Amino acid sequence: MGRLFGTDGVRGLANDSLSPELALQVSAAAAQVLSRGKKRALAVVGRDPRASGEMLEAAVTAGLTSAGVNVLSVGVLPTPAVAYLTGVYDACLGVMISASHNPMPDNGIKIFAAGGHKLDDAVEDRIEALIADGGFARPTGAGIGRILGHPGLGGHTFDADDHYSLEGTHERYVEHLVEATGRDLSGLTVVLDCAHGAASEVGPAALREAGATVIAINADPDGLNINDGCGSTHLDQIRRAVLEHDADLGLALDGDADRCLAVDATGAVVDGDAIMAVIALAMRDSGELAENTLVATVMSNLGLHIALRDAGITVRTTAVGDRYVLEELRRSGLTLGGEQSGHVVFPKYGTTGDGVLTGLKLMARMAESGRTLADLAAIVQTVPQVLVNVPVSDKAAVAAAPSVRDAVADAERLLGDTGRVLLRPSGTEQLVRVMVEATDPDRAQRLADDLAKLVAAV
Repeated sequence: MGRLFGTDGVRGLANDSLSPELALQVSAAAAQVLSRGKKRALAVVGRDPRASGEMLEAAVTAGLTSAGVNVLSVGVLPTPAVAYLTGVYDACLGVMISASHNPMPDNGIKIFAAGGHKLDDAVEDRIEALIADGGFARPTGAGIGRILGHPGLGGHTFDADDHYSLEGTHERYVEHLVEATGRDLSGLTVVLDCAHGAASEVGPAALREAGATVIAINADPDGLNINDGCGSTHLDQIRRAVLEHDADLGLALDGDADRCLAVDATGAVVDGDAIMAVIALAMRDSGELAENTLVATVMSNLGLHIALRDAGITVRTTAVGDRYVLEELRRSGLTLGGEQSGHVVFPKYGTTGDGVLTGLKLMARMAESGRTLADLAAIVQTVPQVLVNVPVSDKAAVAAAPSVRDAVADAERLLGDTGRVLLRPSGTEQLVRVMVEATDPDRAQRLADDLAKLVAAV
C-alpha cells in the first residue's frame, strides 16, 4: 500500500480511490491512535456540502464509533471551524470531510489532533501502519461510541454526564470570528464569493455581524456545484460583481474556506502575498506581530520579501504546504504566517488557515486606516517570475547532481539581491519545478530556460 496521507489529509475521487471502506478504516485507525487512554473520547466531525460528503460522513462516523469514540456531528462548516470546535469541546480528534478547492467529484478526509492541530508525519505513519495491520480490537456492547446530536434527530441525547452541546455551534464559530476581528466594519461593502462551499452560511453571517454590508455570491450549494467556476480558483465572477455593486472589495473563498484571495475596488486581484503584507503591517503597528516576523513558504514572491524588509519585518521561509508554516509558527512562538495561495494562519485565533478570518482582518485594516485595499496592497510590487516544469525520470538524482547545484549557485550569484532561484521536486509527479524570479524578466526567462535544459539532461 502506498502512502495514504498527502500534504493535507487523505484525498481522492469519492467512491473510487476514496471509498467508504477506506474512510471507515482511516477514521477507526485515527480514533485508536488519537484517543488512547482517554475515557469517553470525543470526535468532532464536519464536512463541506459536496454530495459525496454525506456518504463519507456516514462511513467516518461508523469508523469512529466502532473504535469506541463518541461523535459530535456539526454538519456543514469550514475546515477552520471544525479545528476550532475540536479545541473548544476538548475532543481527542476532529475530522473534516472536504477536498478543499478540488472539483466536486473529489473528496478528502482531514484529521485534527486534540486542540485542533494538524497531524505530524509520525502520527500519520502510525495511523497508516494500523490500517495496514488491520488487527486492532474493537469494543462491543456499551463500549461502542455514540452519535451525539439534538433530541429527535436520531442521535444520542444528553444526560448529566455529557458536557457537549450542539446548540449554537455555528453561532459560536461566528462569534469567535467577530471577536477576533476587533473592529467595527460598518461603512465597508464587500462581495463574498462562497464557492458554493462550506462557508455559504457562516461566511456572510460573520461579515454582517462585524458590521459590513455583504453581497454574497455563489452561496447556494446543492452538493454538485462546489468550486464550479467560482471561488478562489476562478476569480472572474467576483471581479465583475465588485465592479457591478461598486463594492470596496471582494473576498473569494475556496470550498472548505481555509483560504481567501481578494479583489480591490478596481477589480484587480490581491493575492496571498499582498494580503499577508497588509496584515503583517497592521499587526506590527498594533504590537501583535511577534519578533516582527512573518512565516511564508518558499513560493512567496520576492516582492513580499523586499516590501517587508523595507518595513523592518523579517520573512522566515518554510517548505511548501501550510502544515510547515504551522509547524514553524508553533515552534518559534510566532503570530502570523501563510501562503501565496491565500492560506493565512493566526495562531492566537486558530490552528489552521481561515479564509473568513483572513478577510475580516484585511477589512479591519481598511477600516482602521481609512485606506483603500488597492492603496494598502500596493506595498508589494511583484517581481517577474518564470516557472518551468521539467519531466524527469529520477527527482532524487537531479537534486544530487553536482552540475545542477553548481548552476543554481552561479545563477544566484548572478542575480544577487535582485532575484532568486528555486528548484523544487513535485510532490505528486515526476517533475522538477524550476522557478526564477528577477527584476529583469528577460534575465529570469534565460536563466530558467538554461536551468531547465540542464535538469532535463541529468
